[in-house]
Amino acid sequence: MADFKNGDTASWDAEQVRRGQTDRPQQNKSVRRKRRRRINPLLALILYVLIVVAASATMAGVGWLLASDLCAFNRGTKMDVTVEVSAEDTLDTVADKLQEAELIRYKWFFKLFAKVTKAEDKIGIGTYKLNNDMDYHALISGMRSSSGSMSAEVVDVTIPEGYTVAQTIRLLAEKGVNTEENLLEAAKTAEFSYEFIDNESEDISRLEGYLFPDTYDFYMGEDPVSALNKMILRFDQIFTDEMRQQATEMGRTVHDIVTIASMIEKETDGEDQRNISSVIYNRLLRPTGETAGYLNIDASIAYVTGRVVTQEDYQGVDSPYNTYKHQGLPPGPISSPGSVALQAALNPADTGYYFYVLGPDGKHQFTATMAEHDQLVREYQTTGN
Repeated sequence: MADFKNGDTASWDAEQVRRGQTDRPQQNKSVRRKRRRRINPLLALILYVLIVVAASATMAGVGWLLASDLCAFNRGTKMDVTVEVSAEDTLDTVADKLQEAELIRYKWFFKLFAKVTKAEDKIGIGTYKLNNDMDYHALISGMRSSSGSMSAEVVDVTIPEGYTVAQTIRLLAEKGVNTEENLLEAAKTAEFSYEFIDNESEDISRLEGYLFPDTYDFYMGEDPVSALNKMILRFDQIFTDEMRQQATEMGRTVHDIVTIASMIEKETDGEDQRNISSVIYNRLLRPTGETAGYLNIDASIAYVTGRVVTQEDYQGVDSPYNTYKHQGLPPGPISSPGSVALQAALNPADTGYYFYVLGPDGKHQFTATMAEHDQLVREYQTTGN
């Protein structure tokens, strides 16, 4: 074995090469390989720029989508939607309803906007007509009410079948929903988005028959338009497309059917709606010499006078609602009919009846002729009923 002095590295290297040990050259190759793997600075710059551009484009795209939703851009054909906010609703459930109605796309973004703008202090309980042209601010403003809160005190109000608009408004005022003055003004002048409501009229009779009798949750001090719209919306739900089609097949309008149903509702003893309906249709469609197309409905005169009808009223009351003096249907409904009366107006019984009279038992007796009718009247008068 050769001896090497300290520091005689050249001799040591020569000996290592001679022995076939090439550790140091191998290390040099490794260093060269590592150097070849270094990323080209130009390529790194290009990759960085591409990443930044892609991220910016993505953010810009997302930003545009959010801005479009916020500002109601590209919502398509204008579409009206009814949204109801109840006492049980929260900002989260209101956002759900708006998303389900396709008025907003991004629920989380609407909620963020609503939080920032304190929408919870502005949105109130009620039934609102909104549309997909409304931006976030307009949607929140469209759900604004006089309560200014979704936690207002709620009151249950039951509207009886056969109530008129005036009676319904009086009841709502008594329950504290709003003042009678405000409700009457809304009934006269507010615009309602239903084809069966005459928005050109400024008389409360335009709503007659369409404030559907049911039990509702109103809040104290509710916006009067919202309160009335809630009942009209219920009618629109009850009077289905199938019922509209049936009316058309009968040669009748929705207004005709509701008018007939309203008279049935005011005249019924509670069990004879279809028989009363048959009398009305028989007189309209198969007039005889005794009836000649006159409906002779006392309730239509009482609608005008506001009191019990007398014999003198039959010819003394000068009104198109006096069905003793004017043939055919009165100008419009005389009360709000319930579901049974509406169905009876669409499905009259098949009878030969033209007359009816209230018996001592509180039930109507039906007859085909005036002679039979008069005979019953005399009998009841004789017995003191």
